Amino acid sequence: MDGYWYVVQIYTGHEKKVKLNLDNMIAREELQDEILQVNVPETEVVEVKDSQRKISLRPSYPGYVLVNTTHELGPHVDNPIGQRSWTLIQETPGVMNFLGPTSHPSPLSPDDVEAMLQMSTEEEEVPPVPAMEYEVGDKVRVINGPFSGFSGDIEEINMEHQRLRLSISLFGRSTSVDLGLLEVEELN
Repeated sequence: MDGYWYVVQIYTGHEKKVKLNLDNMIAREELQDEILQVNVPETEVVEVKDSQRKISLRPSYPGYVLVNTTHELGPHVDNPIGQRSWTLIQETPGVMNFLGPTSHPSPLSPDDVEAMLQMSTEEEEVPPVPAMEYEVGDKVRVINGPFSGFSGDIEEINMEHQRLRLSISLFGRSTSVDLGLLEVEELN
């Protein structure tokens, strides 16, 4: 990994906006030769919405971006380029601070940079989605957790969160419990 890599703390949820702001400010100030790259590591995640699986990208490190520079940064470094780059990043809307001491941000080690960038390119293992053949009113048996062995009727199914509400008889009374789809099995 060439240069110095820094972790910049930003407002969570503003990763792409801060990256765009930084890229625009770098171009406007003609600092492309000093600030080489602004990176928002992302991970693929699978979301289930309206019974549909959708792959989307989420920041691997919410609230942080990585910045690659040619020089060491900070207000007290001997290099004016490092001082100018540090000031530009600090003054970017959405940026809170660098990780490390305030007066002298600490660059990441090459191993840390490689691990952080590698992690964002690895695919996250997706848990299996059960074949959904349950309907409201079906009888199922709980196979996992504190209600294991109890049977009940399905009252509600939430595919987005892969959960269901089950009515079981507990101490002679009907009680609703919220369970994951993998915690029940169909009664034969």
